[in-house]
Amino acid sequence: MRVLIVGSGGREHALAWRINQSPNLTRLWVAGGNAGTAALAENLEIRSADIDGLVAASREVAADLVIVGPEGPLALGLADRLTELGIPVFGPSKAAAQIEASKSFALDLMRDAGVPCPDFASVRDEAGAQAYIQNHPGPLVVKADGLAAGKGVLLCQDSDQALAAVKLCMSDRAFGEAGEIVVLEEYLSGPEVSVFAFCDGEHIAPLVAACDYKRLEDGNQGPNTGGMGSFAQPDFWFPQLASEVEQTIMKPVLQAMAERGSPYKGVLYAGLMLTDAGPKVLEFNCRLGDPETQVVMPLLASDPLELMLACAQGNLDQISVQWNDKNYVGIVLVSGGYPDEYQTGFEISGLEAAGPEDTMVFHAGTKLAVGGLSSRPITAGGRVLTVVGGGDNIDQARRRAYSRLEQISFQDARWRQDIGSAANQGTAKAKG
Repeated sequence: MRVLIVGSGGREHALAWRINQSPNLTRLWVAGGNAGTAALAENLEIRSADIDGLVAASREVAADLVIVGPEGPLALGLADRLTELGIPVFGPSKAAAQIEASKSFALDLMRDAGVPCPDFASVRDEAGAQAYIQNHPGPLVVKADGLAAGKGVLLCQDSDQALAAVKLCMSDRAFGEAGEIVVLEEYLSGPEVSVFAFCDGEHIAPLVAACDYKRLEDGNQGPNTGGMGSFAQPDFWFPQLASEVEQTIMKPVLQAMAERGSPYKGVLYAGLMLTDAGPKVLEFNCRLGDPETQVVMPLLASDPLELMLACAQGNLDQISVQWNDKNYVGIVLVSGGYPDEYQTGFEISGLEAAGPEDTMVFHAGTKLAVGGLSSRPITAGGRVLTVVGGGDNIDQARRRAYSRLEQISFQDARWRQDIGSAANQGTAKAKG
C-alpha cells in the first residue's frame, strides 16, 4: 500500500513509526512531517489547512490510503474531497467531524442519543450567558464552541470567574471565531480518561484507553497545554468499564450519527470523567489524541494498515483487532517559555544514544538543520519530543522513559517529573 499521513506532530510520527512496521506498506509520505518522520518517510511541504494541496498530493502519489492526523483538515472537508475521488481515507467526513468542531453539536447529539454528559447550555451572546450563570452559581466550565487548539476550555469556580471567561471568549475574542458561541457546562469531578474507538460507520473495534496530562507543571499546576505526557493503560480500565463505555456512549453515538446521515468513520475519541454516577462525556474529538497516540500505537498488536483501511472501507467486522497487555508512559519535552513565547532553532543531542529496552522517541516540533538528513534535528516548536518507555507495568515503563529522557538535551528544555507517578492508584486525575 502507498500511504500518505497528514500532519506534523508527535501523533503523526508515532503513526508513521507503527505503519512503517506493516508488511502491507509499499511507500510512505507525510504531508507536513518533522525530523522524525523524515527518517521513515518522504516529507511533503504541505500545510494541513491546504486542502487543495493535500488532495493534489494524494492523487500525485497514487495513495491507497490517506490517514489524517489533526482535526483541522477533517473539519474543512478533506475526507469528503478524497472520498469523491475514490481515495480511501482514515478520518470522518466534514459533517461527522462536527462532533469536535462544534461542542454544542456534540452535546445536542448526546442529549438526543441519551448519552451521559454534563448539564449544559449553548449561548450566542453575553446576556444569555449571564442569565444562565445567575441560575447556576456553582462551579462551571466555560467552553468556546469551535476549534481552539485545545485551549478554549476554562474551569470557573464561581460566577465572577464564569462571567470573565465568557467575556474572554465573546468580547475579547481570545479564541477567534471559536468563541462566537459559548457552551456553559456543569462542573464534574473524578478521574479522567481518553477512550479511542476505531469505527467504520457501523462497527467498533475493541476500545483502548489512555490518560494525559494537560497542565504544564508537576502536581497539575500551571497553564493548560497541548499535553505534557500520557500513559496507557490505566489500571482502572477493566473489561466491565470498557463494555459500559461501548454500550452507553460509543455505540449510541455511532448509531445517532448514522441516523443523521453522517456515518462516522475513523477514530472516535471520547474524553470521559468517571463520576460517582458513572462515566460522562466531557468532549469528543474526531481524531487520535496527542500525546496519547504515542502510548497507544505501541499497544496495537494488529496490522495498523489493515485496521485503518477497514475503517475507511466499512468492513471492520471482517478483521480481528488486538491490543497487547503492556504499559507505556510518554513524557513530552517542551521549549522553555511554552505555552507562551519561546525560542527555537536549538540543536537536539542524545537522539542517537542506545536507550534502555523498549523505549522510543517521537518528534513533534523538530526539523532538520540545513544539510538535510545528514544534519542534526533542531527545535522548531513548543512541544518538541515525546519520550516513551514500555514495560510490564506502569512503574517499569515510567523508569525506562525517564532513563531515556536523561540522555537527550537541548537548550531550555522543560518537562514534568511526575508523568505516570499516580497511574497505579486508580483515582489519578491525570488531566488536572
